[in-house]
Amino acid sequence: MLNEEQIAAKATRQTITGLTWWNDRLLTFTTTRPPEYSFAAGQYARLGIADAHGIVWRAYSMTSSPQQADQLEFYGIIVEGGLFTTRLKALKTGDSIYLDKQCFGFMTPDRFSDGEDLWMMSTGTGIGPYISMLRDPYVWTRFRNLVLLHCVRHADEFAFEKELASLQAKPPVPSSARLQVIRSVTRDEPPTGGKVLHGRLTSLLQSGALEAASGLPFSEAQTRVMMCGNPEMIEDMRRLLHERGMRPVRRALPGHFVTENYW
Repeated sequence: MLNEEQIAAKATRQTITGLTWWNDRLLTFTTTRPPEYSFAAGQYARLGIADAHGIVWRAYSMTSSPQQADQLEFYGIIVEGGLFTTRLKALKTGDSIYLDKQCFGFMTPDRFSDGEDLWMMSTGTGIGPYISMLRDPYVWTRFRNLVLLHCVRHADEFAFEKELASLQAKPPVPSSARLQVIRSVTRDEPPTGGKVLHGRLTSLLQSGALEAASGLPFSEAQTRVMMCGNPEMIEDMRRLLHERGMRPVRRALPGHFVTENYW
C-alpha cells in the first residue's frame, strides 16, 4: 500500500463537485481540476478512490473540454461487483478522489495528417473522449464532416443527446463543418419514429447502412476513423478497414485509423 508521501508524488487529491445519473448504471461526475493539469481532447486520466483497504485505480477519459479550467468531467458505468465502481457509486459531492498527475493516451484527432471526414466510432461509454473532442474547437476547424457513431445494447444507454443536438446547431467556434450523430442498438428494437439503427457497427459498415445513414462514402482518400470501446468491436473493425486498404496511424507513418480499447 502506498503511503501519503508516495501518493503525493504521483497524484493529487481532488474533490467531487457533481454527479449526474443517466440511468441506474451510467453517470457523469465532475471533479476539481488542478491549475497545472493539462490534457488533449481524447486522452484519459487515472483516477483513484481510497477506503480502508487502500486505493483502487482506473482509467477514465475526460469528457470535458481541455479549455474548461475549473473542473474535469468523466463518464462511466457502474459494474456490478467492480472494485472501483462500487466505491464510485457510494461517492457524493464533496468527497475526495485521486487524480494521477500524468494524463495518458494517443487517440487524439491531431494524429491524422490528412483526410476531410472524421468518423468517431464508439460502443457504450467509449463515447466519452468524443464528447471532449466535440467540445474542443480543433476538430471543427480541422475536418469538413464529423460523424459520431454510438452503439449501445439498450436504448436507455444513449447519453449527451441534448448537448449533441445543441452542438449540431451551434458548434463551439464558427465552423462550416457538419456534425452527424448516428445511433444504434443491438438488443432493443430501435425506438419507433426515430433515426436509430439496429445492429453492431461492424455489421452496419459491411451492409452499407452507415454510409447510407450519413450520406458519405467510406473512402481511403477522405475517411479517417477513430474507434473506442469494446475490444471485440475494435478488432473486427480493424480487420474490415484493412480489407478496404486502410492502415493504422503510426508515429512516423500517416494512416487512416486510431483506436482505444475501453476496458
